[in-house]
Amino acid sequence: MTTTIDIGSWLKESVCTLSETGDALLSCQLLIAHVLGQPRSWVVAHPEVSLNDTQLEKLCGLREQFAQGRPLPYLLGHWEFHGLDFLVTPDVLIPRPETELLVTTALDWLNHHPGRHCIVDVGTGSGCIAITLAVKNPHIKIAATDLSQPALTVARQNAEKHHIKDKIDFYQADLLPPGRVHFDMICANLPYIPSDKLAALPVSRFEPHFALDGGLDGLAVIRRLLELAPARIMPGGILLLEIENDQKAAAIELAHHIFPGAKTQVISDSAGQPRLLSIQTKEGMQP
Repeated sequence: MTTTIDIGSWLKESVCTLSETGDALLSCQLLIAHVLGQPRSWVVAHPEVSLNDTQLEKLCGLREQFAQGRPLPYLLGHWEFHGLDFLVTPDVLIPRPETELLVTTALDWLNHHPGRHCIVDVGTGSGCIAITLAVKNPHIKIAATDLSQPALTVARQNAEKHHIKDKIDFYQADLLPPGRVHFDMICANLPYIPSDKLAALPVSRFEPHFALDGGLDGLAVIRRLLELAPARIMPGGILLLEIENDQKAAAIELAHHIFPGAKTQVISDSAGQPRLLSIQTKEGMQP
Protein backbone atom coordinates (compact mmCIF):
# COMPACT_ATOMS: atom_id res chain seq x y z
CA MET A 1 0.00 0.00 0.00
CA THR A 2 1.36 3.41 -1.01
CA THR A 3 2.03 5.83 1.83
CA THR A 4 1.30 9.48 1.08
CA ILE A 5 3.28 12.17 2.84
CA ASP A 6 3.69 15.78 1.82
CA ILE A 7 6.79 17.97 1.94
CA GLY A 8 5.69 19.81 5.07
CA SER A 9 5.06 16.60 7.01
CA TRP A 10 8.36 15.04 5.96
CA LEU A 11 10.19 18.19 6.99
CA LYS A 12 8.52 18.24 10.41
CA GLU A 13 9.33 14.58 11.00
CA SER A 14 12.92 14.98 9.79
CA VAL A 15 13.65 18.08 11.87
CA CYS A 16 12.58 16.12 14.95
CA THR A 17 14.76 13.17 13.91
CA LEU A 18 17.76 15.44 13.33
CA SER A 19 17.16 17.74 16.28
CA GLU A 20 20.74 17.38 17.50
CA THR A 21 22.28 18.54 14.22
CA GLY A 22 22.75 22.18 13.34
CA ASP A 23 20.35 23.82 10.86
CA ALA A 24 18.26 20.67 10.52
CA LEU A 25 15.43 22.50 8.74
CA LEU A 26 17.71 24.12 6.17
CA SER A 27 19.55 20.84 5.57
CA CYS A 28 16.33 18.92 5.02
CA GLN A 29 14.98 21.58 2.69
CA LEU A 30 18.15 21.28 0.64
CA LEU A 31 17.84 17.50 0.53
CA ILE A 32 14.27 17.77 -0.77
CA ALA A 33 15.31 20.36 -3.33
CA HIS A 34 18.08 18.01 -4.48
CA VAL A 35 15.81 14.96 -4.84
CA LEU A 36 12.99 16.91 -6.51
CA GLY A 37 15.27 18.95 -8.76
CA GLN A 38 13.79 22.19 -7.52
CA PRO A 39 15.29 25.28 -5.86
CA ARG A 40 14.99 25.52 -2.08
CA SER A 41 12.62 28.49 -2.46
CA TRP A 42 10.19 26.22 -4.32
CA VAL A 43 10.34 23.66 -1.51
CA VAL A 44 9.55 26.34 1.09
CA ALA A 45 6.61 27.60 -0.99
CA HIS A 46 5.05 24.17 -1.61
CA PRO A 47 4.71 22.27 1.71
CA GLU A 48 1.48 20.63 0.47
CA VAL A 49 3.08 18.77 -2.45
CA SER A 50 3.02 14.99 -1.99
CA LEU A 51 6.17 12.89 -2.20
CA ASN A 52 6.00 9.61 -4.10
CA ASP A 53 7.53 6.34 -2.88
CA THR A 54 10.70 6.71 -4.94
CA GLN A 55 11.30 10.23 -3.65
CA LEU A 56 10.61 9.16 -0.08
CA GLU A 57 13.04 6.26 -0.33
CA LYS A 58 15.79 8.54 -1.61
CA LEU A 59 15.09 11.19 1.01
CA CYS A 60 15.05 8.76 3.91
CA GLY A 61 18.32 7.23 2.73
CA LEU A 62 19.96 10.66 2.53
CA ARG A 63 18.53 11.64 5.91
CA GLU A 64 20.02 8.52 7.49
CA GLN A 65 23.45 9.25 6.02
CA PHE A 66 23.22 12.84 7.25
CA ALA A 67 22.24 11.64 10.72
CA GLN A 68 25.35 9.44 10.74
CA GLY A 69 27.52 12.48 10.08
CA ARG A 70 28.10 12.42 6.33
CA PRO A 71 28.52 16.05 5.26
CA LEU A 72 25.61 17.63 3.45
CA PRO A 73 27.73 18.81 0.47
CA TYR A 74 28.75 15.22 -0.27
CA LEU A 75 25.09 14.15 -0.19
CA LEU A 76 24.09 16.97 -2.52
CA GLY A 77 27.15 16.62 -4.75
CA HIS A 78 27.78 20.36 -4.86
CA TRP A 79 28.37 23.37 -2.60
CA GLU A 80 28.56 27.14 -2.86
CA PHE A 81 31.83 29.05 -2.56
CA HIS A 82 32.26 32.79 -3.07
CA GLY A 83 28.90 32.99 -4.83
CA LEU A 84 29.67 30.15 -7.26
CA ASP A 85 28.43 26.56 -7.22
CA PHE A 86 31.03 23.76 -7.21
CA LEU A 87 30.75 20.02 -7.73
CA VAL A 88 32.16 18.15 -4.73
CA THR A 89 32.87 14.49 -4.07
CA PRO A 90 34.63 12.70 -1.18
CA ASP A 91 37.82 12.99 -3.26
CA VAL A 92 38.04 16.71 -2.43
CA LEU A 93 37.68 18.95 0.59
CA ILE A 94 34.39 20.76 0.98
CA PRO A 95 34.85 24.45 0.12
CA ARG A 96 34.56 26.50 3.31
CA PRO A 97 33.73 30.14 4.02
CA GLU A 98 37.08 30.81 5.72
CA THR A 99 38.90 30.08 2.45
CA GLU A 100 36.98 32.93 0.82
CA LEU A 101 39.38 35.27 2.66
CA LEU A 102 42.23 33.95 0.52
CA VAL A 103 40.25 34.55 -2.67
CA THR A 104 39.11 38.04 -1.64
CA THR A 105 42.68 39.00 -0.68
CA ALA A 106 44.05 37.59 -3.95
CA LEU A 107 41.49 39.45 -6.06
CA ASP A 108 42.21 42.71 -4.24
CA TRP A 109 45.96 42.29 -4.79
CA LEU A 110 45.46 41.49 -8.48
CA ASN A 111 43.26 44.55 -8.92
CA HIS A 112 46.04 46.71 -7.48
CA HIS A 113 48.70 45.00 -9.62
CA PRO A 114 47.14 44.84 -13.11
CA GLY A 115 50.41 43.79 -14.74
CA ARG A 116 50.54 40.63 -12.63
CA HIS A 117 48.66 37.76 -14.22
CA CYS A 118 50.58 34.49 -13.71
CA ILE A 119 49.11 32.53 -10.78
CA VAL A 120 49.49 29.05 -9.32
CA ASP A 121 46.96 27.41 -6.99
CA VAL A 122 48.77 24.64 -5.12
CA GLY A 123 46.68 21.71 -3.90
CA THR A 124 43.66 22.84 -5.86
CA GLY A 125 41.21 20.11 -4.75
CA SER A 126 37.80 21.01 -6.18
CA GLY A 127 39.41 23.94 -7.97
CA CYS A 128 37.34 26.44 -6.01
CA ILE A 129 40.22 28.91 -5.51
CA ALA A 130 41.64 28.82 -9.03
CA ILE A 131 38.24 28.81 -10.72
CA THR A 132 36.84 31.66 -8.63
CA LEU A 133 39.92 33.76 -9.40
CA ALA A 134 39.62 32.97 -13.11
CA VAL A 135 35.89 33.75 -13.21
CA LYS A 136 36.25 37.05 -11.37
CA ASN A 137 39.45 38.28 -13.04
CA PRO A 138 39.40 37.60 -16.80
CA HIS A 139 42.98 38.83 -17.32
CA ILE A 140 44.85 36.15 -15.37
CA LYS A 141 46.25 32.77 -16.37
CA ILE A 142 46.36 30.07 -13.71
CA ALA A 143 48.18 26.80 -13.13
CA ALA A 144 46.51 24.46 -10.63
CA THR A 145 48.18 21.43 -9.07
CA ASP A 146 47.17 18.46 -6.97
CA LEU A 147 48.71 15.10 -6.12
CA SER A 148 45.32 13.42 -6.43
CA GLN A 149 44.15 12.51 -9.93
CA PRO A 150 40.52 12.05 -8.73
CA ALA A 151 40.65 15.57 -7.25
CA LEU A 152 41.93 16.95 -10.55
CA THR A 153 39.05 15.24 -12.33
CA VAL A 154 36.60 17.11 -10.11
CA ALA A 155 38.51 20.38 -10.61
CA ARG A 156 38.43 19.99 -14.40
CA GLN A 157 34.68 19.33 -14.27
CA ASN A 158 34.22 22.50 -12.27
CA ALA A 159 36.33 24.48 -14.74
CA GLU A 160 34.10 23.25 -17.56
CA LYS A 161 30.98 24.04 -15.54
CA HIS A 162 32.10 27.64 -15.14
CA HIS A 163 33.32 27.94 -18.75
CA ILE A 164 36.93 28.81 -17.94
CA LYS A 165 38.73 25.54 -18.70
CA ASP A 166 40.97 27.33 -21.25
CA LYS A 167 42.24 29.70 -18.54
CA ILE A 168 43.54 27.01 -16.16
CA ASP A 169 46.28 24.44 -16.75
CA PHE A 170 45.91 21.47 -14.41
CA TYR A 171 48.91 19.41 -13.31
CA GLN A 172 49.23 16.28 -11.22
CA ALA A 173 52.21 17.38 -9.18
CA ASP A 174 53.68 17.46 -5.70
CA LEU A 175 53.21 21.16 -4.89
CA LEU A 176 54.55 23.34 -7.74
CA PRO A 177 54.11 22.35 -11.40
CA PRO A 178 57.10 21.12 -13.42
CA GLY A 179 59.24 23.52 -15.42
CA ARG A 180 60.82 26.86 -14.68
CA VAL A 181 57.81 29.14 -14.91
CA HIS A 182 57.87 31.97 -12.37
CA PHE A 183 54.65 33.12 -10.77
CA ASP A 184 53.36 36.51 -9.67
CA MET A 185 51.18 34.81 -7.07
CA ILE A 186 51.42 31.48 -5.28
CA CYS A 187 48.27 30.65 -3.34
CA ALA A 188 47.36 27.50 -1.48
CA ASN A 189 45.00 25.90 0.99
CA LEU A 190 47.31 23.06 1.96
CA PRO A 191 46.93 20.51 4.79
CA TYR A 192 47.54 22.35 8.07
CA ILE A 193 45.94 20.28 10.84
CA PRO A 194 48.52 18.60 13.15
CA SER A 195 48.39 14.82 12.81
CA ASP A 196 47.60 14.11 16.46
CA LYS A 197 44.77 16.65 16.42
CA LEU A 198 43.19 15.46 13.18
CA ALA A 199 42.04 12.06 14.45
CA ALA A 200 39.77 13.69 17.04
CA LEU A 201 38.04 15.99 14.55
CA PRO A 202 34.75 15.07 12.84
CA VAL A 203 36.18 16.24 9.52
CA SER A 204 38.55 13.25 9.53
CA ARG A 205 35.68 10.79 9.18
CA PHE A 206 34.66 11.67 5.66
CA GLU A 207 37.03 14.17 4.02
CA PRO A 208 40.35 13.08 2.44
CA HIS A 209 43.13 12.75 5.02
CA PHE A 210 45.88 13.72 2.59
CA ALA A 211 44.21 17.12 2.19
CA LEU A 212 44.00 17.68 5.96
CA ASP A 213 47.06 16.14 7.64
CA GLY A 214 49.77 18.77 8.08
CA GLY A 215 52.24 16.57 9.93
CA LEU A 216 53.59 16.92 13.43
CA ASP A 217 53.19 20.69 13.77
CA GLY A 218 50.64 21.18 11.00
CA LEU A 219 53.14 23.09 8.89
CA ALA A 220 55.00 20.22 7.18
CA VAL A 221 53.49 20.70 3.72
CA ILE A 222 53.42 24.49 4.00
CA ARG A 223 57.12 24.42 4.97
CA ARG A 224 57.97 22.35 1.88
CA LEU A 225 56.13 24.79 -0.38
CA LEU A 226 57.84 27.82 1.17
CA GLU A 227 61.24 26.17 0.71
CA LEU A 228 60.50 25.72 -3.01
CA ALA A 229 58.87 29.11 -3.50
CA PRO A 230 61.90 31.48 -3.65
CA ALA A 231 63.03 29.88 -6.92
CA ARG A 232 59.56 30.23 -8.50
CA ILE A 233 58.12 33.53 -7.26
CA MET A 234 58.66 36.70 -9.28
CA PRO A 235 60.26 39.70 -7.55
CA GLY A 236 57.40 41.73 -6.11
CA GLY A 237 55.14 38.68 -6.14
CA ILE A 238 52.98 37.45 -3.29
CA LEU A 239 52.32 34.18 -1.49
CA LEU A 240 48.94 33.57 0.18
CA LEU A 241 48.55 30.45 2.32
CA GLU A 242 45.71 29.44 4.60
CA ILE A 243 46.81 28.35 8.09
CA GLU A 244 45.22 27.12 11.30
CA ASN A 245 44.27 29.81 13.80
CA ASP A 246 46.94 28.88 16.36
CA GLN A 247 49.82 28.79 13.86
CA LYS A 248 50.29 32.55 13.50
CA ALA A 249 53.59 32.89 15.36
CA ALA A 250 55.12 29.73 13.87
CA ALA A 251 54.02 30.66 10.34
CA ILE A 252 55.48 34.17 10.60
CA GLU A 253 58.77 32.81 11.95
CA LEU A 254 58.94 30.33 9.09
CA ALA A 255 58.21 33.02 6.52
CA HIS A 256 60.84 35.37 7.97
CA HIS A 257 63.43 32.59 7.81
CA ILE A 258 62.80 31.80 4.13
CA PHE A 259 61.87 35.32 2.95
CA PRO A 260 63.80 37.60 5.32
CA GLY A 261 63.26 40.74 3.24
CA ALA A 262 59.57 40.30 2.56
CA LYS A 263 56.56 41.99 4.15
CA THR A 264 54.92 39.20 6.13
CA GLN A 265 51.60 39.32 7.94
CA VAL A 266 48.78 37.04 9.04
CA ILE A 267 45.30 38.27 8.14
CA SER A 268 42.33 37.38 10.36
CA ASP A 269 39.05 36.01 9.06
CA SER A 270 35.56 37.42 9.72
CA ALA A 271 35.51 35.68 13.11
CA GLY A 272 38.72 37.44 14.13
CA GLN A 273 40.81 34.26 13.89
CA PRO A 274 44.30 34.31 12.29
CA ARG A 275 43.73 32.60 8.97
CA LEU A 276 45.86 33.77 6.03
CA LEU A 277 49.65 34.01 5.80
CA SER A 278 50.62 36.75 3.34
CA ILE A 279 54.21 37.10 2.13
CA GLN A 280 54.75 40.11 -0.13
CA THR A 281 58.20 39.93 -1.71
CA LYS A 282 60.12 43.05 -2.66
CA GLU A 283 60.67 44.28 -6.21
CA GLY A 284 64.11 43.15 -7.31
CA MET A 285 64.34 40.84 -4.32
CA GLN A 286 66.69 37.90 -4.81
CA PRO A 287 65.80 34.44 -3.41
